Amino acid sequence: MTTRVREVMSAHITSVEPMTSLTRAARLMREQNVGDVLVAYDCDLFGLLTDRDIVLRGVAEGHDPEATTVGTLCTRPPLVTLDPDDTTDHAVELMREHAVRRLPVVEHGGCPVGVVSLGDLAAEEDPHSVLADISRATPTH
Repeated sequence: MTTRVREVMSAHITSVEPMTSLTRAARLMREQNVGDVLVAYDCDLFGLLTDRDIVLRGVAEGHDPEATTVGTLCTRPPLVTLDPDDTTDHAVELMREHAVRRLPVVEHGGCPVGVVSLGDLAAEEDPHSVLADISRATPTH
């Protein structure tokens, strides 16, 4: 049986505008218990910023997190995205091909409707795997 991305994606998306500070984005990630935010103007997807981006592209390179905007550090177009009706097999192929852990899910016209993560796919494929257990674990922050 084929599983569709819409069945496993996180439909609760957290988004910020490109001029948002890294500090604000990090706080929002903590509050929402997510590892990424979509960078968007309404339905116009501008990029994807992860907690790893903040650390490796921001802090480790000496950027001031209060003065640096998410628009300067996020992964920008062309972004690899999925359609809600794509299969989870296709999501795995794209993650492998592009070496990414998260993919924005967009509907026709590019409006973001969710994010699918490596953990979402692991939980679907093998609910008893270590990665699935970690993905379901209560946050420790």
